[in-house]
Amino acid sequence: MADSFAASKLLYQGAAWDYATIERVYAAIEEIARDELGLDTYPNQIEVITSEQMLDAYASIGLPLFYRHWSFGKHFARDEMLYRKGMQGLAYEIVINSSPCISYLMEENSATMQTLVTAHAAFGHNHFFKNNYLFRQWTDAEGILDYLEFAKDFVTRCEERYGHDRVERLLDAAHAWMNQGVHRYTRRRRMDLRSEEKRQKERREHGEQIFNDLWRTVPVKKAKHAKTNLLDERRAKLGLPEENVLYFLEKTAPKLEAWQREILRIVRNIAQYFYPQRQTKVMNEGCATYVHHRIMRRLHDKGLIDDGAYMEFIHTHTNVVFQPHFDDRRYGGINPYALGFAMMEDIERICTEPTAEDHEWFPDMAGNGKPYDTLRHIWANYRDESFIAQFLSPKVIRDLRLFAIKDDEEEDELVVDSIHDERGYRRVRRSLARQYDIGHREPDLQVVDVDLAGDRCLILHHRLVDDVLLDEDIGPVLQHMADLWGYPVSLIEIDPADDEPLVEHSAKPRPGFIVR
Repeated sequence: MADSFAASKLLYQGAAWDYATIERVYAAIEEIARDELGLDTYPNQIEVITSEQMLDAYASIGLPLFYRHWSFGKHFARDEMLYRKGMQGLAYEIVINSSPCISYLMEENSATMQTLVTAHAAFGHNHFFKNNYLFRQWTDAEGILDYLEFAKDFVTRCEERYGHDRVERLLDAAHAWMNQGVHRYTRRRRMDLRSEEKRQKERREHGEQIFNDLWRTVPVKKAKHAKTNLLDERRAKLGLPEENVLYFLEKTAPKLEAWQREILRIVRNIAQYFYPQRQTKVMNEGCATYVHHRIMRRLHDKGLIDDGAYMEFIHTHTNVVFQPHFDDRRYGGINPYALGFAMMEDIERICTEPTAEDHEWFPDMAGNGKPYDTLRHIWANYRDESFIAQFLSPKVIRDLRLFAIKDDEEEDELVVDSIHDERGYRRVRRSLARQYDIGHREPDLQVVDVDLAGDRCLILHHRLVDDVLLDEDIGPVLQHMADLWGYPVSLIEIDPADDEPLVEHSAKPRPGFIVR
């Protein structure tokens, strides 16, 4: 049996594998990925870890090199309990957007699963990370590993010097506002994360100079005609309005110590690292799933994996792209793997075997005979919202049985008002794309002013989208903001139609809880 396997073309046989197997598999996958699919990737680094290490890795938001925090332990304990009881599976892989791109394989995986994961992560995700414009614009793949090491070491030293409780409370507050800690719409110079440790001292000294100068400008009684000029001057000094709340606090909060500002910077840099991933879930997973499907199929066509391995792959792949219908008790929303893979396959079909409908909807793409070139262009230049808005076809809408519902608060019943006709297709596409618009999904919060003449209250505005107010339990989150600012905080919800205030939330700092 062993002699026959050695004489065959097969990369492996059965479920067992060793590191020589991984090397053979990687070489075969790389040949297909580069020569046939034309993928362009960062250098790869493959790490094999245990199931417990995998649990630990994705409990810490997918960054095994991350600093410690109690919430990661909570997630680990929950996921471990569910996994041991057979109520939850594990991620087959974790991949880090870095150079080299690190892919973590679980040692309990079979040889086929290691092959699938390598194709999916080390080449599918890797290509997307390197080439998509959002990742090129916002992330520093060359510096993230060094920065994670610096961040972990810095937080550990702060715990030793200032106490675990003080650091933990600061991280709790920063994490509560993490999604409001990114530069979203302005084009800023991409941060060189490798230089962060070297610039730490310079940044601290410069920051202290700025905020000390700011707080010397607290006004005394002046003539009324100077009020407007003072307001404009104050906002200019503060750089308001500011959508990156953590950035504003890091630079301007009057009571934060230098080490606290540095931790806020660490948290928002990590938030910025994840910002492109929050906008490309469908595309990223769709790209990686499409890539692993094509590579596994080609390995089988070339006789490098046998029928048993291919059937194991098909079984796993089918589970990954399964999309329950809306009336299925398992339905939990749109599966990004299912939607992304369906659209990638459909684009290939449109390029190679278009219908009359395809020519009408996609005249520039239909029948061009270049599916891989077309997909690489799309992977590089779109995010989920624009991808769905331009490439979701009537066929995919029919296949996934998508429809749109009119949800009018003045009506007693929901109405299905977009079905499978031309007008309905376009409305379904617009509605679905809007759900992936990060400006629509996440609240528009901005720091707009500080009452320097009074109680130094920090004033934030939330401009409503689709008349949706913030959750009623915003209090604890706002409390974290007040604790960081060191003075009262007011959050006013604004109707964008007439700029009228609708609801006001407020919080006062807990003395000594974070700042002293």
